[in-house]
Amino acid sequence: MKLRYEKNYTDRGYLLNYKKLPNIGYYKNRLLQFKIELNDISPLIWRRILVPPDYNFWDLHVAIQDAMGWFDYHLHHFEIKGKGKRKTESIGIPDFDRFEDSQEIYPGWEIPVLNYFNDLGIQARYIYDYGDSWTHTVTLEGYLIKERGVKYPVCIDGARACPPEDCGGDSGYYRLLDVLANPADLEYEDLKTWVGEGWDPEKFDKKAIVFDLPYKRWRKAFIG
Repeated sequence: MKLRYEKNYTDRGYLLNYKKLPNIGYYKNRLLQFKIELNDISPLIWRRILVPPDYNFWDLHVAIQDAMGWFDYHLHHFEIKGKGKRKTESIGIPDFDRFEDSQEIYPGWEIPVLNYFNDLGIQARYIYDYGDSWTHTVTLEGYLIKERGVKYPVCIDGARACPPEDCGGDSGYYRLLDVLANPADLEYEDLKTWVGEGWDPEKFDKKAIVFDLPYKRWRKAFIG
């Protein structure tokens, strides 16, 4: 099966090529506003972020991780069909070993966000941690003008704390909440220690969010 990124698979391994959008013209002084909603959890856990328009999908992934409160321990990919695109495609971390029977995941660090998020209302599914299978809906809500002196990305709104990493998906999360609400439960002390004293499922503080440099994290993950 011929792959779109066939050129990246070589005798020396998978070639890594981090790209930024070279000429964004109209978008130069603008921002992209995204809303991220964690599916299958109620009440809703969500964030609203502003990111630069030259972002690639790896950059957006890092911004989502940091805004939500995930630790980026696991694999991820986006599933998206942009305006004018014929089919839904997967963008994230490719299968470096290239299993022939698996769907190709395009390298997010080579693909500008604007190639797919090319109209207001475009949505993507963002799947993080294939074990716990956290699925998010990512929606392009608007275009804004950059404010002088503000460093982007920023989180401008949201609600509720992110589930603890590796808690077992939505069913494990609900089980965790049940135990923490019942000090008489045999697992209460262990799980209270595991999540940490400061964890509160209703807590959200946008000012506490710190965004990492996407390229720095990419180098750490893939270049070492």
